[in-house]
Amino acid sequence: MTPNPIEPQDYEDFRKFLERSCGLVLGDNKHYLVTSRLSRLMKEFSVDSVSELLRMLRRGGNAALRERVIEAMTTNETYWFRDVFPFEILKSRVYPELARRKGNAPVRIWCAACSSGQEPYSVSMATSEYLQAHPGTLRDVQILGTDISAAVLADAKEAAYDALSVARGLSLERRSRFFVQKGDRWEVRPEIRNRVSFREFNLLDQYTALGRFDIVFCRNVLIYFSVESKKLILQRIAQVLNPGGYLFLGASESMTNYSDAFEMVRCNPGVVYRLKDKDR
Repeated sequence: MTPNPIEPQDYEDFRKFLERSCGLVLGDNKHYLVTSRLSRLMKEFSVDSVSELLRMLRRGGNAALRERVIEAMTTNETYWFRDVFPFEILKSRVYPELARRKGNAPVRIWCAACSSGQEPYSVSMATSEYLQAHPGTLRDVQILGTDISAAVLADAKEAAYDALSVARGLSLERRSRFFVQKGDRWEVRPEIRNRVSFREFNLLDQYTALGRFDIVFCRNVLIYFSVESKKLILQRIAQVLNPGGYLFLGASESMTNYSDAFEMVRCNPGVVYRLKDKDR
């Protein structure tokens, strides 16, 4: 069954539902994206139009359908060590600074919208590389990965990837060092897994229950939100960062016009944002 074409009003109503539910903002004329992302789900639920899907969502009582729709629209492409420079900045600048400042206190890192786990596990691998070069400088590194999708978090917790997935951004040296091949899957080694925990979380919710962090990765996420939601997310990130904490954004993302709580640190290549001292 092929879904019927999306009527203009149905598209507008679906855009409003999506922004209200998870903050995701669809641009104009993204009908093809909705169709491609929802076609399999609509077939599964025997729904032949977005109009009918919206009626089912409005009636309520089907939390699984609502979750699946949000999941289908928010699951984005991910790969290992994306853009490279954030992980090099982490090892060359941020970790040495935290090692001097934190003493024996644990370092807490949050990877927001972590999808199937490649980013938090990449952070953990970079951590092992740093500790090998600088043993004893950081006592404990704890990494939290969050995502709105329970399905991708289940994949992340499993920490086992097919050959195509491990080929995306992962060098042969890192694959050999940090993974174990079991059949046609590659499993992340316990040394890397044990630093990482996962939790289902909507970026529009309150952040206080997550605790406080020294580093936040919120990369290639803000581009999907409205201006007001971007401001809100950055405000809440600033509130859960420890003094002098760092925020990594995506390579194409900027803080301009959304928050004045951070200062840009140029690292050549790449930039990172540091929480400003409130007394300045």
